[in-house]
Amino acid sequence: MDVELLEIRQHMGRFPPFDAISDDLLDELAGSVEVAYFKAGSDILLLDQELHELCYIRSGAVEVYRRNGELYNRRGEGDIFGQFSLLRNHRVRYPVRAMEDTLIYFIPEAIFHRLCEEDELFADFVELLRPRLESAVEQQKKNNDMMITRVRKLVTRYPVMVEAATTVQEAARQITDYGASAILVLDAPGDNPRYTFRDSEERAWQVCGILTDSDFRKRVVAEGLPPDTPVGEVIGDRPIAIQSDESVYEAMLTMLRNNIHHLPVMHRRHPVGIVHLSDIIRYETHSSLYLVNNIYSQPSAAGLARLAPDVGATFVRMVEDGADSRMIGSALSTIGRSFTRRLLELAEEELGPPPVPYCFMALGSMARNEQSVVTDQDNALVLADDFDPERHDAYFLALARRVSDGLDACGYPYCSGDIMATNPQWRQPLSVWKGYFRDWIRDPTPERLLHSSIFFDLDPVYGENVFVEQLQDLVAELAPKSPLFLAAMARNALNRTPPLGFFRTFVMEKDGKHNNSINLKRRGTAPLTDLIRIHALACGSRAQNSFSRLDDIDRTQLLAPGVSDKLRYALEFLSMSRIRHQVIDLQHERAPDNNIEPGNVADDERHNLKDAFQVLSNAQKFLKFRYPIPSTADRRRH
Repeated sequence: MDVELLEIRQHMGRFPPFDAISDDLLDELAGSVEVAYFKAGSDILLLDQELHELCYIRSGAVEVYRRNGELYNRRGEGDIFGQFSLLRNHRVRYPVRAMEDTLIYFIPEAIFHRLCEEDELFADFVELLRPRLESAVEQQKKNNDMMITRVRKLVTRYPVMVEAATTVQEAARQITDYGASAILVLDAPGDNPRYTFRDSEERAWQVCGILTDSDFRKRVVAEGLPPDTPVGEVIGDRPIAIQSDESVYEAMLTMLRNNIHHLPVMHRRHPVGIVHLSDIIRYETHSSLYLVNNIYSQPSAAGLARLAPDVGATFVRMVEDGADSRMIGSALSTIGRSFTRRLLELAEEELGPPPVPYCFMALGSMARNEQSVVTDQDNALVLADDFDPERHDAYFLALARRVSDGLDACGYPYCSGDIMATNPQWRQPLSVWKGYFRDWIRDPTPERLLHSSIFFDLDPVYGENVFVEQLQDLVAELAPKSPLFLAAMARNALNRTPPLGFFRTFVMEKDGKHNNSINLKRRGTAPLTDLIRIHALACGSRAQNSFSRLDDIDRTQLLAPGVSDKLRYALEFLSMSRIRHQVIDLQHERAPDNNIEPGNVADDERHNLKDAFQVLSNAQKFLKFRYPIPSTADRRRH
């Protein structure tokens, strides 16, 4: 494959939906494209023009218009357009114009359809036969972790290559000039066809070795070799390489097994890059597993606080790698729990063993495994029933303060509603907690439940898990038998409604700080979570996560067929919209929040948001119908 085709495949292989296709399909794709250049302001596709190619933006930017001339969308490097026409009648429905000087790769229709047939992820990316919201959600579900991310994704430039006869001085100069840390050494073809390739001039070469900065120190400088020594005389054994189609995980194992830090990446037999161990470490350092391991190795609360920026980096990395909201929420909740557990371990080391058994309980989003980077701390302590406040509470107050202060330092602010274990009301024996839940369920009022509904998302974090499990069992037993409680919870859930009063714009928040914006948590994910919780309580589910609760609701057939799927897709899309805008804030070094401005929302996302808000609105209407306030006679029976 010549250099031009390698450049095409390497560029396309970095962007979805081409980043996950096989090397064979990527080769065929690169070999089939036609390249065209368009000056700024020129038309690329005209309305009703016949189209038989998929368009890929190599560089530049374009504007996509509706039939009536209104701007529909903007696309940039790595984006595609024209797929709608190929999937329908081969006529352009959305005209396209170059915003700036633009280079387009045209992909033939035959290749496009072959990709749709042979690669499920590609088909999912371009296919619109399913409902729009469902398609949008399903496209977000790729999980590109180390096990399945292709190593070519870590390759950012071509390798520096020299002939074996090149002097070590010249090789060192090239390494310096190119800012590289290693070069590949080429020689005439020999007895190893695995590393034999042809360059753009059809000359045959064999990769016979690699020379790194470390090799220069050990094999050249330390040995006192003259600068005119050929590099072919100082390279080691045959190089160990990896194919670009292999996973990042396999690349890491190859390095560890062979005790090397540089790994040539080959496409077939042609070298396309060099991956350094630091590339993999940087890739993996921002993973949740790496961070959790680092949390448990910290010897102090101050050390934990220094890891706070890594939470945001992990969050951004997961979003960029295509994780869905359930994976992100679970990972961030695991990180939050790990901070909490380590703080508790450190507190016990300082304060000594607890005087009575206890369980530290998470509430709200952490209990649901749905945390984001914008979250405060909601927690409580459940103590053994032999707890004596006079003898024991000083210890548990000190414990709670160390954890709460530590969490605040780690980026989890104090709860503005004081729902924390530092509050004596939420630091009580198990029997008192059981009394709380019985009172909330048997004698509910909207006012009482307004401040206590968060306690119906509860999960153990550290200590005697059985204490919290007993509370979960109690709620699952009592809630389905209390229609008044469910009705009161339902009324509270209707206090926050979605912003449906929009067509070209949205109903905005007008709170001064975020003028002309929508709070996606307050107007979207939170009311959706609330109504899912109520259905789950009604069917006796012990699940805490909203998606798991929907699974339990499905099994009871409490909702009409298909309704829970709509709720699932709406929750996923709203959650990911909120998450993506938080990533944008972090990337622009702004404090992330839950607000979006409709003017910054692309048209396709705007339509999907409208669909999700409509699902929420319909579900809220059903909620009021499904859980009416019982009559006085019904209340007496219960």
